[in-house]
Parts: sequence; structure tokens; C-alpha cells
Amino acid sequence: MMNTPIRILGLDPGLRRTGWGMVAVEGSRLTWIAHGVIAPREAAPLSDRLLALFEGVTAIVAEHAPHEAAIEETFVNANGQSTLKLGQARAAAMLAPARAGLTVAEYAAREVKKAVVGTGGADKDQVAFMIARLLPTAGAPTQDAADALAVAIAHAHARKLPRQPGAGAAATLAASLLARERKSA
Repeated sequence: MMNTPIRILGLDPGLRRTGWGMVAVEGSRLTWIAHGVIAPREAAPLSDRLLALFEGVTAIVAEHAPHEAAIEETFVNANGQSTLKLGQARAAAMLAPARAGLTVAEYAAREVKKAVVGTGGADKDQVAFMIARLLPTAGAPTQDAADALAVAIAHAHARKLPRQPGAGAAATLAASLLARERKSA
């Protein structure tokens, strides 16, 4: 019986630059499909930049028809205003696949780095190096696109666990552990 490749859209959200990457997974085989960056005009009002992100991801979903999507979780930094704006960009990016009926899985940056490099403390250069090794046909993606491809790869590795719609990684792990406990009881 042949497996049907599953197309996964990975998103690395940002208000200035949102990276996206599409991979196909068939069993343990990963194949690069496409990648890029959505870069709204920086001088535009916030609402216009958020709309540009939403429309950009909507166009990618329409063109590449992913089966699943994944996005990097927001990290909280010292500047609350920056964190809030990143959260808004993340929401705009999440809405497009959700509107298309896709569940959007969420992964912490450390989880993504560990899935691709082997350590959660990897830097962006190490992530880009591993993306080039894992997906040689992708060429040399920008940092934002490489990070998005890493999110897609992390999801490809983690997708064997049952995921709850909109649940973060911790909630998914907890649900998985509860399900195992119920089976053994």
C-alpha cells in the first residue's frame, strides 16, 4: 500500500518578515516543495501590515494546498509592545490556514530547534545548516524561510502524536499521556 504524501506548511511569524516553508512527508521521507517570505511594507499602518500577512498566507495556502500547518509559538521578551505586535502577526498568519479548515499546530522555538538540529539551544546558523542538509533542493533559504521550514520539519516529526486543534505542544503531550494512562487502566 502506497502512502500519500502529506504537505505541511510551516510558519515563522513576524510583523516585518513572516517566513513560510512547505514540505511533503511520506513515511520518514521529507521533500522540499517551496519557501519564501512575506514582507509587508514597513511604513504601512499596523492594520495594513497584518492584512498583508493574512492575505499572503491565504495565497500560499490556495497555491500549495497544504494538508496541515504549524507555527512557531510567541516568545515573551522584555519589550511588552514588541511581544504584543508579534502575537498579532502570529494571529494573522494562523487565521489563513485555520480559515481553510486546517488545524494549526504550535511549537516552541526550542522544540523546533531540537527536532532539526538535535539541541534546543541551537542558533539560527545551525538551523540553516541543517535545513540545507535535510532539504538540499531548497537551495539557500533566508533565515526566516529556513526557520519556517524547520517548523514544518518539527511538525512532520511530531505529527505521529495525536494533536488537539489549537493546542500547544505541552497540551498535546499531556493529552497523549492521559490517553496512554486510560488505555493501561
